Amino acid sequence: MKPKVILALIILALAAVLLIQNTQVVTYRLYFWSVSVSQIILLPLAVLIGFIVGFLLAKLSGRGGK
Repeated sequence: MKPKVILALIILALAAVLLIQNTQVVTYRLYFWSVSVSQIILLPLAVLIGFIVGFLLAKLSGRGGK
């Protein structure tokens, strides 16, 4: 197998372990709002939002390539 495929599989396995171990419910409070959500949903959501924000900032600043 190619090194990139092996590295991707290792990262995927580590991410799966991280998600499986973080299943408890956490509560976030912001002023008058209180939101309870499982960390297994929150972690990928935070990564996705971070990726989207970074991608958009790169595109808007002109450093995102074509």
